[in-house]
Amino acid sequence: MPVLRNRGSSNLMNLKNLFASLACMALVLTACYGGQPTLAPPAPTTAATPEPAITATIQPAAPRPTASPAPATPPPTTPGTLPVYTYRVVGTYPHDPAAFTQGLVFDGESLYESTGLLGRSSVRQVDLDTGNVLRRRELPASAWGEGLAIYRDRIIQLTWQSNLGFVYDRNTFELLWTFNYPWEGWGLTHDGQRLILSDGTATLHFLDPMTFIETGRVEVTDASGPVNRLNELEYINGEVYANVWQTDYIVRIAPDTGKVTGRIDLTGLLDRATLRGPVDVLNGIAYDPRQDRLFVTGKLWPYLFEIKLVERQ
Repeated sequence: MPVLRNRGSSNLMNLKNLFASLACMALVLTACYGGQPTLAPPAPTTAATPEPAITATIQPAAPRPTASPAPATPPPTTPGTLPVYTYRVVGTYPHDPAAFTQGLVFDGESLYESTGLLGRSSVRQVDLDTGNVLRRRELPASAWGEGLAIYRDRIIQLTWQSNLGFVYDRNTFELLWTFNYPWEGWGLTHDGQRLILSDGTATLHFLDPMTFIETGRVEVTDASGPVNRLNELEYINGEVYANVWQTDYIVRIAPDTGKVTGRIDLTGLLDRATLRGPVDVLNGIAYDPRQDRLFVTGKLWPYLFEIKLVERQ
């Protein structure tokens, strides 16, 4: 490019010649390269600030519990639709704290109890006053004991998921025979004519006590709908009393309709602050019809309680 030495006319002429030359060069370049646009110079590079890394915190898996979760309160029914009962403790008796109670019956002067857990299940006769086991028969290691009923001179015991029931002689505990059923076995009682079986749902099954064939069933409901998780059963004065698993409640059921006629709240029955070992949920109802005594206990509980029901006002 020429160097401008002064502002004279010769310099002006040289400047014009320079611009003309540049214009010609631009035209030549446009013709040669098809009018492609001139690329803009690259933007200045700015160092990007790296985003902070996200660190995932993995919580360790909780250990599988060996006992059921702490009792939870079931959803309340519509206010005013059902009587609710509390309790008054009138007697406290010792209970084997290693007994995972699944079924409970009072017959004569003794308690009969079915216990659960694999390798620890049994059927036993227990002295009420002392809690001593008078007679005991172990179940096969693969069987988890569940509901229990005494019908005439026989003890009938369910298992949980084996679909297998056992029938024993009441006096000797000799195994007489076994039977099968297609549901899980939870609770068992009878009304003098039919066995009544719960399977952990809202359904009660009625069985012939000699053939164990189902003769009917009913769904248990209250004002809120089906009442699920029915567990241990006891037939008392025309009603079925049923523990509701993982709660402190017993429901009273009209067996022919399945309607819940009342709810028993046993919250606070066992003072957990005084316990020396682990316990599980409320489970176990027994009734002495001769003296009108109602007994309740729980899985691994160290006590069995005789209670009187008190209707909540």
